[in-house]
Amino acid sequence: MGRHASFLARTVLVRNGNIEQACRLLNRIMGREGFFEQYRLTRYYEKPFETRRRINFNKCKAIYNEDMSRKIEFVLRKNRIEPYPGYC
Repeated sequence: MGRHASFLARTVLVRNGNIEQACRLLNRIMGREGFFEQYRLTRYYEKPFETRRRINFNKCKAIYNEDMSRKIEFVLRKNRIEPYPGYC
């Protein structure tokens, strides 16, 4: 067999009868595409206020994570001017 894509549209090739490896690859692909998350959200009915609460929580969480990553990036950069010269 020549070089070929390991998956195509949620289809996974089983090589040498290794089914466990193919299942892990399929689970990883479906997880990346958001298949499991969509399944979890649609398994039960979600009331409209719960949907709004979840969406607002995710927005706030994304803003917080972006802000924290920017702060961490600022603290970890090497070429910034010393904020307290002569200290240390």
